[in-house]
Amino acid sequence: MTKTAAPARTKGAAIVLLMLVQGFCAAFFLGDLIIDFYEEPKAELLRPHFAMEVLANLGLVAGVVFEGAYLMRLLRRQAHADRALSVASGALHEVMEGYFEEWRLTPAEADVASFTIKGCSIAEIAQLRGSAEGTVKTHLNAIYRKAGVSGRGDLINLLIDEILGGELLAEGARTQRA
Repeated sequence: MTKTAAPARTKGAAIVLLMLVQGFCAAFFLGDLIIDFYEEPKAELLRPHFAMEVLANLGLVAGVVFEGAYLMRLLRRQAHADRALSVASGALHEVMEGYFEEWRLTPAEADVASFTIKGCSIAEIAQLRGSAEGTVKTHLNAIYRKAGVSGRGDLINLLIDEILGGELLAEGARTQRA
């Protein structure tokens, strides 16, 4: 689960809870209106209190409808963001794998390159791989040489440019037209 998934679920649950409370209140007030109307039908219609109860009930129902529509919009937006992230993640992985093969990286170099692209420091990569920092630096120098770049930033830019200029943009355009 991502860091943003928990707050989004909490907000969604809060909106649903609010909708349930408002729905209960609307049902309660509607029942009260019906009882009042049947007890004194003509007298109730003329009282300002009855009119206020009707308006309050309509406001509650409108609030529930609005919140339901807003929740559906949020859920659709979240699903769209999840799909876009999945496409981007898959595209990045495919681009990385393609370049790693093209550059003829060893498995160790590919591993170090993946951690580097993910933003890990040299010390973190060494710890994750159970190797010395000097070994990681050696792998990074070989990766940069094979890739024809001067450092981490250039390596990442190369991959991002490939994704933004390639298949992902074309797929995004097809999705928007559909």
